[in-house]
Amino acid sequence: MIEIDCFGDMCPLPLLRTIEELKKIKSGESVMVVTDHSCVEESVTNHFKGRGAKVVAEEVINGVWEITVTKP
Repeated sequence: MIEIDCFGDMCPLPLLRTIEELKKIKSGESVMVVTDHSCVEESVTNHFKGRGAKVVAEEVINGVWEITVTKP
């Protein structure tokens, strides 16, 4: 799984980085975005929900999210 460190990055940069990494992987593989901004969780989840990708977002510690996007 590819992990993208987006600590300190504001939208839309994490979303754009996620889109680019998903282009590089095969169907069924995943990308994990690690962020400290709640807006990133919202934008990534909203972007991929309607595109057939599986998105799982979890606040692993207070203020830190891991968002896993699995390519359809």
